[in-house]
Amino acid sequence: MNKEELVQEIAKVAKVTQKDAAVVLGAWVDAIQTAVKKGQKVTLVGFGTFEARKRAARTGRNPQTGKEIKIAAKTVPAFSAGKKFKAMVNK
Repeated sequence: MNKEELVQEIAKVAKVTQKDAAVVLGAWVDAIQTAVKKGQKVTLVGFGTFEARKRAARTGRNPQTGKEIKIAAKTVPAFSAGKKFKAMVNK
């Protein structure tokens, strides 16, 4: 399912126009991205948690030459599925 299909599904279920559904979905995504960027966790009970995780610096290898390279530490976005979501997918 892509964004357009998701907007159509939201519009159908919520009985709103696709334009309104797109605005709401966009605002939802923006709010989560802004919060995670600030280092906050966004928890939606039953669905999951969005958060920023720190990844330590490490040594890797260039696959073409085999030479060791240093990979810098960085912060990456992460999502952990909630218990209810995991159960739905597992059935």
